Amino acid sequence: MLFNPKHDNRLYRLTEELRLASAPTSDLVAHVIANACTRIPVLSKAGKAPRIDQLIAVGAWSDAALALIELELPAWKLRRLVYEDGEWLCSLSREPKIPLALDDTADASHEVLPLALLSAFVEARSQRSDERETSSPRVSRVLPTSTNTICCDNFY
Repeated sequence: MLFNPKHDNRLYRLTEELRLASAPTSDLVAHVIANACTRIPVLSKAGKAPRIDQLIAVGAWSDAALALIELELPAWKLRRLVYEDGEWLCSLSREPKIPLALDDTADASHEVLPLALLSAFVEARSQRSDERETSSPRVSRVLPTSTNTICCDNFY
């Protein structure tokens, strides 16, 4: 895997900033957008993302975080949101219909719901960028053969 220290440090610092935050603010969400988003700044300049700006302006932090995930990472869906022992656990997934044990989720927790959502978003973003930097595909490829294949597994 290739290592991009600039990208890694930026997302790591952002994760730490979210972990240490006690409440969401418009500056914090703007910092997340500036450092972890690629699509939203372009959409905002074109006037196609006014919903996020409106949600941030009225302080609808959870809705803004969900809209951010929807616009920036459309393949990722909210899989699990649990409040337990005073913390919110948020899991984002690209494959929410497969069993949880088999899924590769982006997980984060925080005492404040919007910060848990934003932290999971940053985790998903870092997983996505790690995948881009790897040279091997996510699923191994099977090449066709010219010989006959027999399955020898015992399914009892």
